[in-house]
This record gives sequence, C-alpha cells and structure tokens, in this order.
Amino acid sequence: MIDFKNISKSYSGEYILKDVNCRINTGERVGVVGPNGAGKSTLFGMVTGEVVPDSGSVIIPRDSRLGIMRQHIAQTDLDRTLLEFTADAIPELKSYSIELEELENRMAQCDDDVQLESMLKRHGFLQSSIEHLGAYHLDVEAKQALTSLGFPVTKLDAKLNEFSGGWQMRAALARVLISRPDILLLDEPSNYLDIPAVEWLCRFLANFQGTLLLISHDRFLLRKLASITLEVNRGTVTRYAGNYDFYNREREQRRISLEAAKRNADHKKEQLERMIDRFRAKSTKAAAAKSAQKKLDRIEDVKLAESLDYNGVIRFPEPPPAGAEAARFENVSFGYTPDKVLFKDVTLDIAAGEKLAVIGYNGMGKTTLLKLLAGVLKPLSGRVVPGHHIVIGYQAQEFAELVNDRLSVYDAIRAALPPDAPTGNVANVAGAFGFSGDAMKKPCGVLSGGEKIRLQMARIFVNPPNLLILDEPTTHLDLAARELLQEALRNYAGTVAMVSHDIEFVRNVAQTIWEVNPGGITKYFGNYDYYLEKSAALNTAAAIPGAIQTMPGESGVTAKDRRRARAQARSAIQGELNKAKKDVEKLEALLEEQSRQKSVLVAKLASGEKVDFAKLNTELAALDKEIAQTEEKWEERAMELEALRLENDRINAL
Repeated sequence: MIDFKNISKSYSGEYILKDVNCRINTGERVGVVGPNGAGKSTLFGMVTGEVVPDSGSVIIPRDSRLGIMRQHIAQTDLDRTLLEFTADAIPELKSYSIELEELENRMAQCDDDVQLESMLKRHGFLQSSIEHLGAYHLDVEAKQALTSLGFPVTKLDAKLNEFSGGWQMRAALARVLISRPDILLLDEPSNYLDIPAVEWLCRFLANFQGTLLLISHDRFLLRKLASITLEVNRGTVTRYAGNYDFYNREREQRRISLEAAKRNADHKKEQLERMIDRFRAKSTKAAAAKSAQKKLDRIEDVKLAESLDYNGVIRFPEPPPAGAEAARFENVSFGYTPDKVLFKDVTLDIAAGEKLAVIGYNGMGKTTLLKLLAGVLKPLSGRVVPGHHIVIGYQAQEFAELVNDRLSVYDAIRAALPPDAPTGNVANVAGAFGFSGDAMKKPCGVLSGGEKIRLQMARIFVNPPNLLILDEPTTHLDLAARELLQEALRNYAGTVAMVSHDIEFVRNVAQTIWEVNPGGITKYFGNYDYYLEKSAALNTAAAIPGAIQTMPGESGVTAKDRRRARAQARSAIQGELNKAKKDVEKLEALLEEQSRQKSVLVAKLASGEKVDFAKLNTELAALDKEIAQTEEKWEERAMELEALRLENDRINAL
C-alpha cells in the first residue's frame, strides 16, 4: 500500500501538487495520466524518495523493494557487457553472495558451538534469500528480456557503451523488469520501443504480480495493463476505478453531471438573489429576505473538473489535387554501405489517399524507407517515382534540431516557404495549428514538445502537401494531443505514410501496413488488426510442414484449410510445450536436490566433528560442477519453453 497524505509540492512559488490525498493498494495496476508537466514524474519521485514534498507525507510499506527505470546509466556500467549489466538487476544478490562465501570460510574454521549455530541460521537465511530472489534464473531471464526487446543474440556480449542512448534505455528497462520488485514504477517505458517490443512488454507486465505504477501516453498499454487510473492535473490527483477507456467514459460522465449540478445551483442562486432584492426594501418581507439569504449561503459552489490543459488545434488544409498514384518503388535496393544492404529489389506502390504505416523492429530500416520516399536518400539501384502532381511534406524524427530556437513561431513558419512566395497565408496556417495572437511571437526555444510538433506541421502545411510523411509524430505528445492529431490524420484527404511506435495511433489511422523484416517488406491490405491476424496466419502456415502459404489478398487457401492448419499447429505446439514443461520441472527438482546435498556437505564441514576435510572438499567441488551443468541445461530448456509459450499465445490469438 502507498499512501499520499496531504501532499503539496511547489516550484518557483507555483503548486504542481496541492493537498493531495490518494491511496494505491498492494497489487493494484495503476496508469498515471495527465498533461505534460502536470506532476506525474514528481509523484513518482516522492515514492522513490528522490523528491521531498513541501508538506504532507508518503507512506510505503517497510522493506518494499522498488523497481524504477533510470533515465541515465552510471558511467561505470557503460564498460560492462550488455548481458552482465542486465543480469545484475538485484543489488542484494551480490552482497548476499559475498557474505555467504565469507560465512562458509568462517564456519569451516569455527569450533565454538554457539557461534556456529548463529552462523548456520544466517547461512540458511542467505541461501533461501538468494534462491527466493531467483539468482539461478537471472541470466536466462536477462537473455529472454533483451532478445524480446530487439537485441540480437550476437550482441549480448557487446559493451553497453557500443549502443546508442535509445538502446541503452532498452537495456535499463530489461534490467528493471527482471529485478522482482514489490513496486514497479515505469515512466514512459515505450518511448524507446518499436511496436513488436511494445507488444512483448505488454505480455510481460500482464504477468507481473506486484504493484505497478505506469506513467504513459501509450493508450495501448494503459488499456491492457491498468485496472486503476490516476489523473494528475492542475495540482490535483483524481482516482478512477478502471482502465483508460473507463477513465475516459467516467471523466466525461462526471463532467456532464457537474455541469448539470452547476446549472441547477446557479439557477437557484439567481432565484434567491432576485427574491432577496425584491424583499429587502419592504419591512413586511424582512423575515422572508433573511430566510432566503440563509438558503443562499447554504448553497455550495459546484467546481467543474479542470480541463486537461491542451488548447491547441490541428486542422489540415485541403491537399492539392493529384493523380491516382502517390508514389512507386521500382526494384529499389538500398544500403548505407554496399556490403550491408537493407532492402533489395523492393517493388511497392502507394495509392493516392492511402493511410500507410511502416512497422518492424528498430534497425530494420523503417526510417530509411521514409527517407527514400521523401527523396532525402537515393537508392543504390532502382528508383522511387512520385505520382503525378505530388507535393511531399516530410517530418523527420530530428525536426526539433532543424529550427532556430531564437526564431519566433511566425518567422519559423515563414522560413519554410519557397523563396519569393507570398506570406499572406502564414498567419492563417499558424492559427490552424493553434498559434494565434501572442502565441505567434513565442521563441521556438521555449515551446513544449507538443507545440514543436504543431510548429512542424504548420511548416509543412504552409505549402500544402498531398503526400504527408511522418516519422514518429507522437513522440512528444500527451494523450489529448495524440488523439487530436490522430483525428486530423483520419480526416485528411491526402496520402499519409508514417512510422510510429504508438499501437493505438497506428490502429486508428493506418489502412495499410508495410512490415519491414530481414526477409524484405510485406504489404498488408488492411489495418493493424488485419495485419496481426494475417501475419500470425502466415507464420503458423510456415511452421507446419506441407502447409499452403499465401500472401494477404491472394486466394488458394479456404477457410476450412486455415482452420485445419491452426488446429494442427495448436496440437503440435501443445505437445512440445508439455514436454518442455516436464523437462524444466525435472531439472528444477534436480537443482533443488543438488542444492540440498551441498547444504549437507557445508553443514558437515562446519559441524566441528572429526571429518575428512579433503574428501568433503573434493565432493563439494564435484557437486558444484554438477550444479553448474544442471543450471546450463535448465537455462537452455527454459529459454526453449519461453519461446514455445510465446508461440502458443500467438497461435491461440488467431
């Protein structure tokens, strides 16, 4: 249980949290939402003790183990290998192991029965603690987490400093996920993840048994994982007893109810005030006026729910007319070096008006594909052909670095115009994206993440495109801004090609999916849910010897064929899964027996009785070798079991 009691916190004289009272019960899965800068991370900091409230207190159960993903990795950790850094997830294990080794050495030399009994008790506590914290499984769990988050197996022994900042954050996420905390705090964990990794993270967290606090603008995670929602906004924290969809419905219902209550209260006040004004001048009505005044004083003001602070608008101008085809890839091959080709002989087309999302693991070339489409990169061979009268608008990931911070919003938009173009429409375009009046005079350097996205859109649409290319457009947006952009893109009459790690954003905008994988690019003629269904069916067919495989949109396999293939796949995977479970259970039982035998030998060494120390040490060394071999077998089989479980889940989802 976490109790926030009368918490207040201010910065520069302004309250970010004021008189907050809130309780999070043990085992609850809490999504924390609210506008950027509202105080969500401050709330987390109070739980970890890194932020001290100005008043009030935060009560956390004693001895609770906290897990939190740090945004910065210690310099000393950067020289460690990826696997070593990730597997070192539980600090207590190292100190317990060192103490256990020292204790065993002291026990071997101790001849005082009282001291020995005390040492044996401590020895038992340390051993059980090490086993409880999963010391023997951490390497396997680290490998599973890292590979599921997109790290190649061949890179697990690479130094952490060889990876970019985004990949280092993935390693930090893997580390905290396997650390077995009682309370897990995750602040925007999907920021550095691609869609497959977000899907895996959701499956992993679904099995987490502790208390989960999740700050996220990712509606997919909030819907799937949170059973409680906390809204942090304008100094208040409001608890909603449901996930993101429940929160949205309940918040709207509360708003409607409060507005109705306020109208009724205001109407009663007006009636009483008019009555008091009429009766006050008449001595015969003085008692009635006094009674009406008492009634008026008893009516409490109804406070409406605060808005979510997002006042921006996004209205895309109509795109200029174009032909039936937006663009075409003709036998395109590309690589940043001739010996490392990302794409080979890609032939694909984009129809005018199509809403296209490019998905796949990081490093597969999603951003490169958009740059080829935008003309920023040129193919090694083949060509990218724009359609008739196509005007491209391109938003790069690094767009914020391309605008001079000292320019005003108005000047930054005007600078995007072609030379000698008229500037009369700049103010209208700025207003269409939420910059009007004094907002046009703001320096670009003081804009929030959401405002910078809107500025980039305004810079694109000051010369209206009909092919809009967006690389991670939701990265700096809060929930309200994401939904606004989502709606604007749905209603946009032009063509959209985008990369985004926000599953709900992709699900609600894209009508076509391009999946980028090591084998090439596969086009799916449907939305994200269609892609999930068809890609799973293709993977299932590929796993069944003799199964007929087709691409989406092709004929040749009947519904009966697909049902039969799925049934065969389920039967085959279930048999392998059951066998793997039994193998893992047998190996775990063997490990327990070997650990028990080791405890017996250690106890004999520490007994003080006359024993053959040389013989016992030889037996102990042989047993340690057997334990290491068993652990290696268990690790290999446990990884196979996890892979089979994931495959089983995927097949059952068909």
